Amino acid sequence: MKGDWVEIVVDAGDTTRTYEMAATRAGRRVETQVRRGVVEVSEVTRNGSVVRTARFMANRVLALVGHPIPREEGTAETAR
Repeated sequence: MKGDWVEIVVDAGDTTRTYEMAATRAGRRVETQVRRGVVEVSEVTRNGSVVRTARFMANRVLALVGHPIPREEGTAETAR
């Protein structure tokens, strides 16, 4: 949902770097996948089309934190 975002903290040698990926429009969501040593964070539309993707080497990722927006009672998302 719009407003959801994921924070990725990556080891950059002598320091850490923080990246953010957010669902920027209504109906979009942020999906995270880990496969073959790569962490992939994508913004996806309702029908499953990928809008943008960020890829990181899994052994460099220190933290992957999801920040969902609070859902209001009675909305379509909480009714499922």
